[in-house]
Amino acid sequence: MQITFLGTSSGVPTRSRNVSSVALRLPQRAEFWLFDCGEGTQHQLLRSEIKTSQLRRIFITHLHGDHIFGLMGLLASCGLAGNVDRVDIYGPPGLNDYLKACGKYSHTRFSFPTQVHTVSPGIIYEDEEYRVICGTLKHRVTAFGYRIVEKDRPGRFDVEKAKALKIPPGPIYGKLKQGETVTLTDGRKIQGKDLCGEPEVGRKFVYCTDTVYCDGAVELAQDADVLIHEATFAHHDSQLAFERLHSTSTMAAQVALSAGVKRLIMTHFSPRYAPGNDIELEDLLAEAQAIFPKTKLAYDFLTYEIPRRRAPELVV
Repeated sequence: MQITFLGTSSGVPTRSRNVSSVALRLPQRAEFWLFDCGEGTQHQLLRSEIKTSQLRRIFITHLHGDHIFGLMGLLASCGLAGNVDRVDIYGPPGLNDYLKACGKYSHTRFSFPTQVHTVSPGIIYEDEEYRVICGTLKHRVTAFGYRIVEKDRPGRFDVEKAKALKIPPGPIYGKLKQGETVTLTDGRKIQGKDLCGEPEVGRKFVYCTDTVYCDGAVELAQDADVLIHEATFAHHDSQLAFERLHSTSTMAAQVALSAGVKRLIMTHFSPRYAPGNDIELEDLLAEAQAIFPKTKLAYDFLTYEIPRRRAPELVV
């Protein structure tokens, strides 16, 4: 699971930062999932190492322009390239109407199947490897955050130990790898867990933007390996944050601390904190790290590999 930031500015792009978009790469499946799609996202993809042909799912947090103005252009380009098999799009009520209107007035039709899924809190997608959960945030319009959970995997199967026990290879190995108990022809009962190493605990990735501090974000981010959270404003401008229902750096850190996450990466920064101004982004980082030390600032094309967990952590 590899995160690539394609846009980290709020509201409008700057010379060094595009508006919101984050890619989650799943190399073992040869696909990536996109979270928000601000204007210019397709250009950012072209500048990255991500292959647009591997686009499979898009998750939209809310319908403000800096999060969706790049969506129609990206989908249209994928259609012209003819290298995308299918795209499922998830987002709040109104997203399907928006895309239909864009298609109608621009006379655009996609050459690949698409489906828009209107989300509500709870599980919105699940397969044999991943589960995606949606949660309500607090913004000026309906907004959602997303939690991606990788399912736990059995530990590595010890083939040499199985051979030493004279267990015949074949379908039995598959059952033992899944932790099942198997009865051999000689009557012996073999427990799969005795032949597998420590389980690989699934990773958890959470994306929360746009929102002011809220319990919904804390709940969604519980025990996440990585929390991406907006930090539009510095603590000094907290009044603006409350008025516009955005977060400050300290709010993002408080969510991370309350949720017990492993790593916080802040994004969606106001252009007012450009280098040379009275308050710069390094000041936002210092504010957040005073509350939650394992915090870093996102920047366009930052790539972060989510580390694996090798065994369940004890809850004290």
